[in-house]
Amino acid sequence: MGESGDQKQVKPTKRTLWWRFNRFLERHLPEGLYPRSLIIVIAPMVLLQSVTIYLVLEQHWSEVTKRLSRAVARDMSAVIAIYENSDKSEQTLAKLVETTNLHLRLGLTVEKKIELPPLAPKPYFSLVEKKLSKYIGNRVRKPFWMDTISKAGFVDVRVQVDKGLIFRFLIREKRVSASKTLLLLASMLGSSLILIVVAIAFLRKQITPIVRLADAAKDFGMGRESKEFQPSGAIEVKSAAYAFLNMKERIARHVEQRTAMLAGVSHDLRTILTRFKLELAFLGDNKSVDALKEDVDEMQGMLEGYMAFVKGDGGERSIDHDISQTFRSIQTEIIRSGKHIRLIGPLGLRARVKPDSFKRMVVNLVVNALRFGDKVELGAEIKDGLLVVTVDDNGPGIAKEHRDEVFRPFMRLDEARNLDSSGTGLGLAIALDIAHSHGGSIMLEDSTLGGLRARVEIPV
Repeated sequence: MGESGDQKQVKPTKRTLWWRFNRFLERHLPEGLYPRSLIIVIAPMVLLQSVTIYLVLEQHWSEVTKRLSRAVARDMSAVIAIYENSDKSEQTLAKLVETTNLHLRLGLTVEKKIELPPLAPKPYFSLVEKKLSKYIGNRVRKPFWMDTISKAGFVDVRVQVDKGLIFRFLIREKRVSASKTLLLLASMLGSSLILIVVAIAFLRKQITPIVRLADAAKDFGMGRESKEFQPSGAIEVKSAAYAFLNMKERIARHVEQRTAMLAGVSHDLRTILTRFKLELAFLGDNKSVDALKEDVDEMQGMLEGYMAFVKGDGGERSIDHDISQTFRSIQTEIIRSGKHIRLIGPLGLRARVKPDSFKRMVVNLVVNALRFGDKVELGAEIKDGLLVVTVDDNGPGIAKEHRDEVFRPFMRLDEARNLDSSGTGLGLAIALDIAHSHGGSIMLEDSTLGGLRARVEIPV
């Protein structure tokens, strides 16, 4: 049963041709919406223009060049035939040259007592030479030599009419090729570029509101204020932007109400605890009173822990803050409590964080590490757009299968290590909540010191 269930799960990932095509697109397409939109617009345009250009080259240019080359070859063949059927005198030859150049415009000259030159280098791709050579060979049926590149704008054709007699035809290139083809191709490419520029400008205007909405949502998730954000763009984008602003307002109102309620509850409970302390102070010192004082202190610590967990970041805003200064402050407090912590990282490290809540998060992680280890290292660096904070210890660590569970509020395992100083089991839960309010996360890993590493990643 288990094997058949596994086989059923594999079926949707069968590597069909369509699946491979989608995987290819996922690997090679850019991730951004703007470049993907450009590809959607430009790719069909390029494909259409490529097909059009191919048809122009194959049908228009090739067909026109073929017909012109055939006509020129036919005229050359007629001139040579007239000469061969004449008396071949000098007067006849001169009259033939004059008539040919006047009416046929073939640029005919006669060269005597010479041979055809050696073969000239042929261009890599020349439709004119290919077509004209073919039809001259079919029509004239005499040795000939052709050059299409030495003299710009002309085609030089030499035909050996008799031994030592060469008819040289210097023909304008437009007589044997479609002269407007390059202009047509240039106009097509020019219009395509204009369309692409218009598409880029239009798409940028349409994509910008989406990007601004994404940035505003990202800033909100990281506790940053986006005062300049205003809904704009298409109606669907505006609708999403207004929905985001309404959601943001409801969340802010909820946080404000919760904070006010917690402030009232905290005040009332602290008032009662203060009365307890005063009443116990009047009772004097004895074992029973000391035990009650310890219970009241523990209750006050637990109350502070609960309030810290529910309060979260307290609506604090992110600012550019000196992380190194916060770490030195934490180190001083730890040393005063009689323990030791080593700082690792560059001096003067700065990042956008919520200073008070960020410090509370780091303190919770450090206190948790000091509870189970006697050697703790606190480090930070900015890498790949992330502020990375690490807290290493040499304690017993946590099994990998339990590392996600310790972040759950009030969760206690034998070695859960999620207890804060008040014993409420909220230390790591508070730290994770603060990391999330910064748009980041916390991961537990094996430490180089042999114990546990808490790794915090916050976008900056």
